[in-house]
Amino acid sequence: MTTKIISGIEFSRLPSSYIRDESERPRLCEVDVSDNIPVIDLSCPDRTLVIQQIGQACREYGFFQVINHGVSKESVDKIIEMAHEFFNLPVEEKMKLYSDDPSKTMRLSSSFNVKKETVHNWRDYLRLHCYPLDKYMPEWPTVPSSFKEIVSSYCSQVRELGLRLEEAISESLGLERECVKKILGEREQGQHMALNYYPACPEPELTYGLPAHTDPNALTILLQDLQVAGLQILKDGNWLAVKPRADALVINIGDQIQAVSNGKYKSVWHRAVVNARAPRLSVASFLVPSDTAPIRAPEALASGGERNVYREFTYAEYYKTFWSRDLDQKHCLEFFKN
Repeated sequence: MTTKIISGIEFSRLPSSYIRDESERPRLCEVDVSDNIPVIDLSCPDRTLVIQQIGQACREYGFFQVINHGVSKESVDKIIEMAHEFFNLPVEEKMKLYSDDPSKTMRLSSSFNVKKETVHNWRDYLRLHCYPLDKYMPEWPTVPSSFKEIVSSYCSQVRELGLRLEEAISESLGLERECVKKILGEREQGQHMALNYYPACPEPELTYGLPAHTDPNALTILLQDLQVAGLQILKDGNWLAVKPRADALVINIGDQIQAVSNGKYKSVWHRAVVNARAPRLSVASFLVPSDTAPIRAPEALASGGERNVYREFTYAEYYKTFWSRDLDQKHCLEFFKN
């Protein structure tokens, strides 16, 4: 890479290290815009209906949107404003936080894994570990000055939402409400965040913000840029663009839920594309199992003649495998099949 990061730097042409082979390009003209991504109202008093809707969305899409989710509009507005402020800092200021070491619990980096990949992705991101807050917050950026206050408030609200969703997913599988949470480590589950910034790109049809991938964690809770779309999901062999919705958070099933559900729920392939018109920002929050929790499908999902699709593993083992490869290689869960 000619530069460590790309935000705040002007490019008249796409550098060659970002250009995908023709067969690997996004073919943006072939992507449909979807209005059918399930939207689930978590304030609905009929919990049985909500559970059914979540189960159907997990089976058919691996993605859904939630409204009336409990994360305040004030917190959402503040974190978007603060993230823009952060990525608008001078390059020299941002570079104080730069690292290409994925083991670091707080780092600014670019692309996905610059040590391993052969073609880079048009993205800068600030990655943070967020739980427990008193352990990780001291290492967070001090510029902008409001960073720690705003991010910690948002993280706390998102975590409670994620734990509620895990309970609902557990019930939708016919399990006890706490079952999935217990497998993942209960309230000792970790939490990460990525503030993603995709600058306007001079040749967006030649590259990706992030190529097709599944998420290695349990649940991803995504706050989309309302002004600039870029999230696309793979459904029935076709790429669908997800339209941003002002009052919604996007939820997607990660690899760990696919494993715990014994393959009944799919960690769906998704990608981020870029555009020439404007930069795009997103805030992705990840609930991850505790490092030592044994990940396995409960007996109720692997009985009656069904076999365990995946061998037992720990998240620490899985995460190490995930970061040792390129993002767009085969599904990481394939390495853990029985």
